Amino acid sequence: MFREDSSRYEAGGGRVRSNASRLRQVRIGMLAVLLAIALPTEKLLGQSAPNPAGASAPFQDTGAVTAQPSAAPQAAASNAEQTAGAASGGGTPTAEKQGEAAENQGNTPAKPAAPEGEASAPAVVLPPAMASKSKVPAESTYNEVHVKPMVKSEDTAKFDPNSAATAESEVDPSLRTHTKPIRVDVDLVLVPVTITDPMNRLVTGLEKENFNLLDNGEKQAIQYFSNEDAPISLGVIFDMSGSMSNKIEKSRDAVVQFLKTANPEDEFFLIAFNDKPTLISDFTNDVEQVQGRLLFTVPKGRTALLDAIYLGIAKMRQAKHQKKALLIISDGGDNRSRYTENEIKSMVREADVQIYAIGIFDQNPRSDEERFGPQLLAEVTDVTGGRTFTVDNPNELSDVATKIGVELRNQYVLGYRPTKPAHNGKWRKLRVKLVTPKGLPQLSVYAKTGYYAPSE
Repeated sequence: MFREDSSRYEAGGGRVRSNASRLRQVRIGMLAVLLAIALPTEKLLGQSAPNPAGASAPFQDTGAVTAQPSAAPQAAASNAEQTAGAASGGGTPTAEKQGEAAENQGNTPAKPAAPEGEASAPAVVLPPAMASKSKVPAESTYNEVHVKPMVKSEDTAKFDPNSAATAESEVDPSLRTHTKPIRVDVDLVLVPVTITDPMNRLVTGLEKENFNLLDNGEKQAIQYFSNEDAPISLGVIFDMSGSMSNKIEKSRDAVVQFLKTANPEDEFFLIAFNDKPTLISDFTNDVEQVQGRLLFTVPKGRTALLDAIYLGIAKMRQAKHQKKALLIISDGGDNRSRYTENEIKSMVREADVQIYAIGIFDQNPRSDEERFGPQLLAEVTDVTGGRTFTVDNPNELSDVATKIGVELRNQYVLGYRPTKPAHNGKWRKLRVKLVTPKGLPQLSVYAKTGYYAPSE
């Protein structure tokens, strides 16, 4: 009897031990699952990405965190599943399975430790959904930062269209100061000449023998002589400042009449200016096109005359004809330009362009700019062989413009090769003397006053 009770007690104790063993296995399995879940975060937060020597990067190398999942969580999860499965099955994991789990954990790549003496920042952990959309490269320290050096030449410092200053940002890109002089190596020097009588009428029909040409005081042999109407590249510089409000219609008509004197081979462009110059019409031979663009010019603002002359000279570099001329129509001096008078005077001496002007000046100037306006235009035009015409009545604008157009087509052109050619880039003075035929009154000669010698 005692033996039977003892056997039943032992059997019951065995079942209790078996149940306790199973309970322990279940608890171990649950703990393994929790560890498998918590292990990646602890592992990642407990380690740091390597920091390259000498680099300070706001974003560290994320390695396999954002690109691919680490093998450690998979191995731990597999081990936990095996442990839990064994617990639920009433047994313990086999040695073979435990060895496989340990091997998987041993193959997990480890993050290198930060070098000694350097602080390490925690790695950036991105959720899987954001990893593919992040703009931060998965493997980059962001050390490849290239900063464009700031360049401030005399040109860009004064006329940078991207400048923060509002006034400078509105400067026409074609306007740049302190440009290098344009000196073309020439062998044959061409000099356009206009001859008028005391009543300011054109004199035609003269011969080569009626002209004497001096280059730096040395008489030159005229090797080329012509008075034919050659094609011309023309440019009109049109004032549309606020003071032109009561003259704008007559001025528009004057431009149209001037262009109507052009030949089919001629080309012309139009620049309008107030606070700054603007190219209204590029090179064309269509008078109606220019006339249509003029209708949209609205007089307002101040007068940037010098800047407009610069832009006109620069535009002439694109001309296709050898003979070039500018016509300025304005009612006063300059009060807005960024260029100085000396800069423009120097530039027109360097350019092979004749400049004519029609000045619509008030009898009672209200400012110094208007008072010295006629003198400024005369100094700019005379050095090029052109002329300035003063108009008191706007109704005379069209007649004067037509007269200038006719004069440009009735000029003499003298050509010569210097007997003492120089290649020093210096200014050489020109002087044209006229041998007046018998029976004619004293005649006036208009020609450019010099040119720059070519530089080596």
